[in-house]
Amino acid sequence: MSSSTVLNDPEECVEEKRRVRRGETRRCEVAEVAQRIFLERGYSQTTMQSIAEEAGASKETLYRHFGSKEGLFTEIVRVKSAEIAVRLDEEITLNATPDEVLTHVGTSLLTTLTRDDVLSFYGWIVAETPRAPELGRIFYELGPAMVRAKLKTYLERATEQKVLCCDNPVLATKLFLGSILGDVQLRALTLGLRELSEADINEQVSAAVAMFLARYRHPVKA
Repeated sequence: MSSSTVLNDPEECVEEKRRVRRGETRRCEVAEVAQRIFLERGYSQTTMQSIAEEAGASKETLYRHFGSKEGLFTEIVRVKSAEIAVRLDEEITLNATPDEVLTHVGTSLLTTLTRDDVLSFYGWIVAETPRAPELGRIFYELGPAMVRAKLKTYLERATEQKVLCCDNPVLATKLFLGSILGDVQLRALTLGLRELSEADINEQVSAAVAMFLARYRHPVKA
């Protein structure tokens, strides 16, 4: 039997897909265990061996999936950022008005970033970064930097279409995200803020959007 025949065998293809799915499932399970251990012991005190033991896997399996401890941490941040990134891709569209886009973005960010598990993870990042600066860099590049880039691109396009008037989209992006997250992040780090209610989120987002549009909405000529 030729090699091409073996590769095209339907049973072989089905088995290969099963192996891939099992591998992906195992990868997610290990990442969840690693996140818990990182939070409990700190990044510098956590080893790949300790994660492997807790996850019931071999250290070789961890290195095969993630390459290194930094690679494993990167995977955890990537997964946590994915939910927000997908929502932003769906919401940041020129088919919607600035009011709608900014409201959706602000609501998604506050709803996700004030969950207990996300707040704990964020607080841990802040505490660990002085000892392991690469953690802060990875977190920023995969999280806040991506959000800022997507929103900045929208503001630029909305300005080109004369819907908004953002002469400095970078500054406008900072101002909007700051009005949404600044107080929440401060209270979370200093007072142990719990999850916000839907009413609190709606009130804060509505005020932030109104303030932003009062400054940046394109003037309508009489």
